[in-house]
Amino acid sequence: MAKETKKTAPKANKVETTGHVWDGIEEYNNPLPRWWVWVFLACIVFAIGYCVYYPSWPTANGFLRGTAGWSQYKQLADRQAEADAAKAPFEAKIAQMTPAQIAADPELRPYAVASGKAAFAINCSQCHGAGSAGAKGYPNLLDDEWLYGGTLDDIYTTITHGIRSKDDDETRDMGPMPAFGRDEMLTKEEIFNVIAYVRSLSNKALPGSSAIDEGKTIFADNCASCHNDGGIGNRELGAPPLNNAIWLYGGDGKTLAETLHGGRGGVMPAFSKRLDAGTIKKLAVYVHSLGGGEE
Repeated sequence: MAKETKKTAPKANKVETTGHVWDGIEEYNNPLPRWWVWVFLACIVFAIGYCVYYPSWPTANGFLRGTAGWSQYKQLADRQAEADAAKAPFEAKIAQMTPAQIAADPELRPYAVASGKAAFAINCSQCHGAGSAGAKGYPNLLDDEWLYGGTLDDIYTTITHGIRSKDDDETRDMGPMPAFGRDEMLTKEEIFNVIAYVRSLSNKALPGSSAIDEGKTIFADNCASCHNDGGIGNRELGAPPLNNAIWLYGGDGKTLAETLHGGRGGVMPAFSKRLDAGTIKKLAVYVHSLGGGEE
């Protein structure tokens, strides 16, 4: 019987390591894959070519501008020039037309509204709100209540010259509302009676018909010269009507007491010093289009 021989596994080739060992794990010193090396070298070549062709490294005088002659600033300037060239025919027409004529032109109106909306977001939304709904002391431009009128010409005049603006001699300025309490023109009791009467005009009467009757007499003597009899308002003076539920500062008793005691005198800047006439026309057309504009 032949003697059985014991076979042994061949000794594995020893792999070269870097000598770094952590927790019994050795780091092999295998070469990088050839494809990876070529990709890495290609990226270096591409980066060098990119730096030569396009703007890249900063220098003492600015930056390396590259052989292509391209930059984001130049691209922006070129695109802006293209946009200005496309708008030029519209702007030329707008410069020669009134706001009413612009609004009646089916070709110019969409452009004026879109452009006016952009100008409103930059110049007007800070006070009147992004949606034009206004806030306390800042009129809502969506309704049909206007202090100085809501026609296109009225809106254009208001935007151009402002209200009580020191920047324009033609501003709408009939003086602020008097401070009846602070200047001791009316007593606290008389102010209470006026509030009772004013609230009764919009069906928000305070208790006591005698206070309303007394307030009506005081109102006629002190307030009707601006707000007219019955509180119907006066647009020539910018005095709001008091016989509806629309209030610039608030119609509750506390706010009305503050108004009568300290007066009111809101200010709107004159945009004639800030915007060109064409932009103001487009703003007027946009505001008029919001829903509350008048014919």
